[in-house]
Amino acid sequence: MTNLGKILIESMDRHSGRTALRYKKETEWQSMTYSRLKAHVHTLAAAMVNAGIRPGDRVGIYSANRYEWAVTDFACILAGAVSVPIYSTNTREQSAFIVKDAGIGLVFTGNRFQYDNMAALSGGGLKIVTYEREDSAPEDPRRIYFYDFMETGLSRELREEVTARHAGLTAGQTLTIIYTSGTTGNPKGVMLSHANALHQFKALEAHFTVTSKDVSLCFLPLSHVYERLWSYFLYSKGALNTYLEDPKKVIETLKEVRPTAMVSVPRLYEKIYAAVRNSQENASPLKKALFDAAVAAGWQYHTKKQEGSPVSLLLSLKFRILDRLVLSKVRDAVGGPKNFFSAGGAPLEKSIEEFFFACGLLICQGYGMTETAPMITFNAPGAFKFGTVGKPVPGCEVRLGDQGEILVKGGQVMQGYYNNPEKTAETIVNGWLKTGDIGEFDEEGYLRITDRIKELIITSGGKNIAPQHIETHVGKDYFIEQIVAVGDRQKFISALVVPAMDALETWAKKQKIKWNSIEELISLPEVLDFYRKRIDLNSGELARFETIKKFILLPRPFTVEQGEITPTLKFRRKVISQKYFDLIEAMYTRATA
Repeated sequence: MTNLGKILIESMDRHSGRTALRYKKETEWQSMTYSRLKAHVHTLAAAMVNAGIRPGDRVGIYSANRYEWAVTDFACILAGAVSVPIYSTNTREQSAFIVKDAGIGLVFTGNRFQYDNMAALSGGGLKIVTYEREDSAPEDPRRIYFYDFMETGLSRELREEVTARHAGLTAGQTLTIIYTSGTTGNPKGVMLSHANALHQFKALEAHFTVTSKDVSLCFLPLSHVYERLWSYFLYSKGALNTYLEDPKKVIETLKEVRPTAMVSVPRLYEKIYAAVRNSQENASPLKKALFDAAVAAGWQYHTKKQEGSPVSLLLSLKFRILDRLVLSKVRDAVGGPKNFFSAGGAPLEKSIEEFFFACGLLICQGYGMTETAPMITFNAPGAFKFGTVGKPVPGCEVRLGDQGEILVKGGQVMQGYYNNPEKTAETIVNGWLKTGDIGEFDEEGYLRITDRIKELIITSGGKNIAPQHIETHVGKDYFIEQIVAVGDRQKFISALVVPAMDALETWAKKQKIKWNSIEELISLPEVLDFYRKRIDLNSGELARFETIKKFILLPRPFTVEQGEITPTLKFRRKVISQKYFDLIEAMYTRATA
């Protein structure tokens, strides 16, 4: 088995004249060819060698997405170093823990926030390379600007050392250490090898067609394994990757970049779906009927095409007309046709998958975790089933253990947790990785995830309830930004709801409601009644004991900075329950008073 560095360099040579990446500088898109990318990577790797980085040393990357992130990551591979990404939003305390735990001696930073957090670390041993010039920052002998640092790697001797290092890499060597964001306690450093990454390449190649003609939009954090491994695969195929530093601009950038394939978390699809559905709620009866007819025709047409069944002349004609009038506009909203979308990181509601499919956009939902690099199961263009996370990827065994816990064995399973043999032994037992997720297989071998073992709500009546199931159904609403279901050891389910403020304020203005603050707006009886109806509207597929009986509207969203969600947007339920304890208790106290 080869190593990832060899695969990437060979691809850069094979596609040398093609555009490898694009990034925005102020308002203009800049591009870089594969040959220039290779030159940057080699030079930076040589600079790392010059700075004293030895094979196996840990190098930190603490930045939002940008092309320099990828150049640094690839340079680490060629220099034989182990890259350690740090989420761009991590606090000073969180980032300091990772630097200390991983033993990082060289770190690359993005903006001033990230630089200041690193500069605050005591001791003079840490070297800091900044992607942005920090002329206004205090003098710091540990700091050097990215391009100035690269110039230290121009000698032939250093470049020859780099060539020798990446030629000698083996598949079993550690490629990266990714600290899981974790919903409790300190993060754990997941050690992934070259072999783990190459296992995922083989799985993708078996079921997905990606070529040098493809374009992707890189907007999920590169510090997370999902976008990172996908980017590796893109570059191995000579495709074009476009870097978006601000993920809040993803929808407008989709129209600009027009990607042909990309990965995302469900929230992007939920927002697009909610916006489309909301526009229909306010449409005329004729437009509503036309839209519903188009979606129905699209579903029939694409289902028959997928099954290989004949499409009647009448259906074909009906579809072409309605597609041009309605469905093509949905595709335009996401930047045109796609070979496929991918969804992971959280559950995606089945009706949303079906809607996109009817519009000619296939979302291949999968399941994985950092510890499995990341894929465990996936749906693919040739084999998918909505409402599931697909079948196990090639070269992977999946079985269900106690409580229905998903257990995994395969070439993608991590080497272990860095500096943490106890947690490694708890997580990998007799060769099987314990995921902590609960699932079930259907009769065709497709997997469904029901919830996390530690997150199940057990009511006072003894019902085991999966909060994610409730949140996925109710949270797809256009007027809801975030929702957390609560009710452990209580008689019924309640919820903390964060309104989509722009949508709520627009609605309130149309209703001629007056308010002086967000706090006042969300407490008004007509607003509470409006949200009661929205929640009930989206609860049709929930069991009676799963429905939300009480709720409270919150004036601000749950954030990473406040410690309420992880950088991968998972709720830290224990933190939220403690922080909002009085509000939660009040819902149940009022109910029993």
